[in-house]
Amino acid sequence: MTTTALRTSTFPTTRALLTCGILAGPVFVATGVLQGLTRAGFDFTRHPASVLSNGSLGFVQITNFLVTGSLTIAAAAGLRRVLPGRWGPRLLTVYGISLLCAGVFRADPQDGFPAGTPAGPPSSVSWHGTLHFAAGGIGFLALVAACFAIGSHLPPARAWYSRLSGLLFLAGFAGVASGSTSPVVILGFWAAVIIAFAWLATTSFHLLSRGESR
Repeated sequence: MTTTALRTSTFPTTRALLTCGILAGPVFVATGVLQGLTRAGFDFTRHPASVLSNGSLGFVQITNFLVTGSLTIAAAAGLRRVLPGRWGPRLLTVYGISLLCAGVFRADPQDGFPAGTPAGPPSSVSWHGTLHFAAGGIGFLALVAACFAIGSHLPPARAWYSRLSGLLFLAGFAGVASGSTSPVVILGFWAAVIIAFAWLATTSFHLLSRGESR
């Protein structure tokens, strides 16, 4: 089989993988926001999306983590096919795996959520809560690094957008990692998550469009 024939036969699969990168963010954000608006006791200024994994409807957010993690890993596989570098897709894969781990290892209830939970942080952190935050920390740092690694193979304007997205996400992550419960910090982290997934979606779309023009 010639190189041209090989590219033609694999192109639909590459398109599907990159489409996963476009869908990952809207799936995660829309599902999280819808839950936040409808579940008793949840407050966007006090709670990250992770705590939605608790309560009788916690399976919805657990599924959200698992689906989004799978979509992100698929997107990384698509990026690996169309970019010359390998570190960017590998780092994005690490982030996808961290999302899967976030679904498997549930964050602890906190600050009034689910309804009936005492105000403030949990009095003690469970083993699964510890693993949840450890996986998140590793995944978030991998995502920041992926923004820089993938950006190095993009046109100048998109390269700067990629780096800026990584820096903004790092700032949002640093805020919550500091232990601050300020509404500004919590909302800032929600914004950082949206920025990061918007970067993944637009980057995937750019590479998909570029592939279609060949």
